Amino acid sequence: MHTDAGVFGRSHELSARSHEQVMFCEDDKTGLKAIIAIHSTTLGPALGGTRFYPYATESAALEDVLRLSWGMTYKAAAAGVDLGGGKAVIIGDPAVAKTEALLAAYARFVETLGGRYITAGDVGTNTDDLDVIGRHTDYVMGRSVAAGGSGDSARLTALGVFHSMRAGAESVWGTASLAGRTVGIEGVGKVGRELTALLLADGAEVCVTDVNEAAMQRVSQEHPSVRLLSTVATAPVDVYAPCALGGTLTDASAEAIEAKLICGAANNQLANPLVEQALMERGITWVPDFVANAGGLIQVAGELRKAAATEVEADVAGIFERCRDIITVARAEGIGTGAAANRFAERRLDAIPRSL
Repeated sequence: MHTDAGVFGRSHELSARSHEQVMFCEDDKTGLKAIIAIHSTTLGPALGGTRFYPYATESAALEDVLRLSWGMTYKAAAAGVDLGGGKAVIIGDPAVAKTEALLAAYARFVETLGGRYITAGDVGTNTDDLDVIGRHTDYVMGRSVAAGGSGDSARLTALGVFHSMRAGAESVWGTASLAGRTVGIEGVGKVGRELTALLLADGAEVCVTDVNEAAMQRVSQEHPSVRLLSTVATAPVDVYAPCALGGTLTDASAEAIEAKLICGAANNQLANPLVEQALMERGITWVPDFVANAGGLIQVAGELRKAAATEVEADVAGIFERCRDIITVARAEGIGTGAAANRFAERRLDAIPRSL
């Protein structure tokens, strides 16, 4: 990406499907600086979480929200839900800058969009924050059960990644089980912790890493068999599961990764599109992130339509078949799994005339 391309230029660099709307939100009283990006409302209102993160620059924040909102369009389309793609970022360290007043100010900006954008949780925001936001706008999903929501989406996000990993394992080793396989999880926040438990229950050996030492120690206390490493991306593991921030699959790491399968919860895992080709040439199967991590989106989509919890969980389990189909098409046509997943999503998007 070119950091001097401007808002319109960056949107077009990402995809021929440009963003519909980008909203810059500032509130001097609370110190709020946020960006809301609506990529597409073709399939329905744009839904995507609010990321609260101490970006080094406003340009970096803009880059992230454009990429994330674009990814949400494809995630929703591939997941089969009737939602569009959007995302928001709040610039700042949530441990220092987050206040109820700031979240309320942010919620009022969301409200002005009249439902074109529906927010949810993401890095740096949790159900408590969404409960606060929900007191100032109706356009929020993922609130606590006590506040009428479906609760934290980490469990179902992890469940979707687990089923995706099973589909990947089937394609690589011939069995949809991780038993006896070593999985390296990068990032053991809410989703990574849930994924650790699922993998251990399936018989996998798990090693983890995280920039947050406390997060690693918490997982170690919960699961003493888990090994703590300084890095898992290039460790001798069968499966590399990036579950922190994106961009870890670079030209350099693609040449150093020992895993035969890559499947994780992080968004925008490829630093650039050419990385997927490098992985293919080395015989490494990559499960596209926007397919693997759709469990949380499916959960909030279910909340929006008031679906039963059992129905939502069954929909998340359906990610297995979707990943299996994508991998099968990719191999049959000699294309990357990312390209195969994009085709799947674009068929849904192209079936509906674009309109604002």
